[in-house]
Amino acid sequence: MSLDWYGAWQAVTHHPLFGAGITLGAYQLAIAAYEKTRWMFLQPVLVSMVIVIGVLLLCGLSFAEYRVSAEALTLFLGPATVALAVPLFLNLRRIRQLFWPTVLTLLIGGVVATVLGVALAWWFGADSLMLMSMAPKSVTSPIAMLVASQIGGIAALAAVFVMITGVVGAMLGPSLLRLCGVHHHAAIGMALGMTAHAVGTARAMQESEECGAFAALAMSLMGMLTAVLLPLAIIFLV
Repeated sequence: MSLDWYGAWQAVTHHPLFGAGITLGAYQLAIAAYEKTRWMFLQPVLVSMVIVIGVLLLCGLSFAEYRVSAEALTLFLGPATVALAVPLFLNLRRIRQLFWPTVLTLLIGGVVATVLGVALAWWFGADSLMLMSMAPKSVTSPIAMLVASQIGGIAALAAVFVMITGVVGAMLGPSLLRLCGVHHHAAIGMALGMTAHAVGTARAMQESEECGAFAALAMSLMGMLTAVLLPLAIIFLV
């Protein structure tokens, strides 16, 4: 009987869609917990990561096995990214009205976010490899990993910094902005999109449609400018 139970357990945990199932389930549980409590430390991405890691350890599955079984979810990354155009289109008139403030915020805020993070790391004694891995921390993982490898950093380490930045930004960003007297939804969205990229944009969507639209705009433009300008800046400065 125990052998039958063990065989059934192995069949479930090694099913091709097991990784996708636990990922979606963990995220739904995390969303439900956050919506019920509104406690910032129950940030859905953070909680779902903890749940998935716990399940993998409990089941004795390696990351390689999980990645293969969750590969189906990557098919939706493209459509999900393209879907960000919907709030942008719905708020196109508002974006046009705030075009120049948006551009200035992006240029000044983007530079400050990048320089301040690198400067703090340098002040604490980080080496050049760590600094180059941290520099693109405020953009989405694919762009950050590519830029980090181009400027002499470690792509995998850059992805870790991106995830930490996104989770912390989504957890603390809205509260800190309101504490500083920032209540304009466009400003909150720009700040979250520029600094906390996709995770911050998801958090901004919970604030309002306008907030989410400006976060998506900031995330997209920040990623594009970082991919183009950061390697050039490193070449000229080094």
